[in-house]
Amino acid sequence: MRVLDRERPLPGGGRLDMLLLDEDSNRRYEVEIMLGATDPSHIIRAIEYWDIERRRYPGYEHAAVLVAENITTRFLNVMSLLAGSIPLIAIQLDALQVNDNIVINFVPVLDQTELRTDDTDDDGGGGQVDRAYWDKKAGPSLMKICDGVLHLVNETARAKQSFNYLRGYIGLQSNGVVRNFIHLSPKRTKKIVHINFRNNNCKKWAEQFEEIGAEARSINKNRLRVTVTASEFQKHESLITRAVAATIKEFDV
Repeated sequence: MRVLDRERPLPGGGRLDMLLLDEDSNRRYEVEIMLGATDPSHIIRAIEYWDIERRRYPGYEHAAVLVAENITTRFLNVMSLLAGSIPLIAIQLDALQVNDNIVINFVPVLDQTELRTDDTDDDGGGGQVDRAYWDKKAGPSLMKICDGVLHLVNETARAKQSFNYLRGYIGLQSNGVVRNFIHLSPKRTKKIVHINFRNNNCKKWAEQFEEIGAEARSINKNRLRVTVTASEFQKHESLITRAVAATIKEFDV
């Protein structure tokens, strides 16, 4: 988890206590921190800040987080109802005296983060960049994997696709139209690339990848993430090719 900002000024007033990014899942966490017990104003503020950020940066998934010293049953019930439509996390923070030390204990009491997925077809992802940006950020080995995936896409797709370079990920476009049925997230420090598919049969595909020893998981009902190194991309290229073709067919590209 990376800290993107603290006390972040927001349009219309107010400051977001902390903005965190999980680069593996491409999810941002809008964190509101308060002293004492939960109250209505902080719950509303947490949701309001989440809503502002998700509208500003639709290329990411977003979750609202409320951290408080005491999350009472009354407001936990209210937040549970809201979590039916909002990805919401509530964490109770206790400071405990242990001999001469203070121990900070974080207890998650509510975690509903898989309920919403923002549309990555939008030109989001943290702003437009170019190939040079990703060559420097990811390195030649990982970009070779990305180029390999694009080659597999264009072997099947009727409309020729090219890369749409954004700060958060590398998407696809054709004739200026963005359609991220597949997008790529290279991670240089881990020497891996996340190949993200939007596919309604993602659970089936995840099982097939797991059967051959590939790292894959179904993120939600229609999102599949396959994680590969350079050697694993070559090793599992046959199944990746089939998953690419099935995704293209589903999107009629």
